Amino acid sequence: MPGVTAPEHRYVITFGCPDRTGIIARISGFLAEHGGWIVEAAYHTDPDTGWFFTRQVVRADSLPFGAAELRARFGEVAAELSAESSWQVSDTGERRRAVILVSKAGHCLYDLLGRVASGELDVDIAAVIGNHDSLADITRAHGIPFHHVPFPADGKQEAFEQVRKLVDEHDPHAVVLARFMQILPPDLCREWAGRAINIHHSFLPSFIGAKPYHQAHTRGVKLVGATCHYVTADLDAGPIIEQDVIRVDHGDSVEDMVRKGRDIEKVTLARGLRWHLENRVLVHGNRTVVF
Repeated sequence: MPGVTAPEHRYVITFGCPDRTGIIARISGFLAEHGGWIVEAAYHTDPDTGWFFTRQVVRADSLPFGAAELRARFGEVAAELSAESSWQVSDTGERRRAVILVSKAGHCLYDLLGRVASGELDVDIAAVIGNHDSLADITRAHGIPFHHVPFPADGKQEAFEQVRKLVDEHDPHAVVLARFMQILPPDLCREWAGRAINIHHSFLPSFIGAKPYHQAHTRGVKLVGATCHYVTADLDAGPIIEQDVIRVDHGDSVEDMVRKGRDIEKVTLARGLRWHLENRVLVHGNRTVVF
């Protein structure tokens, strides 16, 4: 975009290991040894699990080697601190890619497309896949391929296999379920673990079934919320990335509540996706640390 300064090239290290003394000194010492200039650093220790978490951001031009060698060298530090697979080095110079899955509701898709088009959300939307074709025109208007994959009652397994192939050919950093009204099978949950992101309203599990907003209106609820989380085989119970709420009152109609619910879903999903793409979310078990 005209007038926008390109962001500084950085490497982001996210790391978790059993807590002990000397972890910060070991990591910062390793980076200092190679001239690494730390521009962001965050730490957290979970007393319940005894696990240590950190996110370190380093200027890429301060190191004498690239991201691949940084991963190789930092891997020795990670092994020394018993981090196992709980660490990652990402390169902000690598463009982030996302694939979006949709059904009929378009509010989350419209919002994400607008944020990408305005430069507010720095990600390439490689494709949008829908089990209905109602959102094809808006997707293609943004120059993004739309793939319609019908989900017949007796052919869902084949449909999900087609979705898998379409998604995997882009190797995305995020698979966004933007009100995609199909339940991912367990094998896809495993394959896309830590990448598949879902959004749902706060009326689950209190108001299950048809017309949850009507049920909530009858009950006189005062808050509508949304949860953005990673997808697991446990329906709507994966590690939570972000949550938010918006107030409703006795004067709000069902339509008002639906509108407010859509508003909070859009904001919460966009925020959670941004944090994921910026490698701010560390998952440990079914909980997250968001730096």
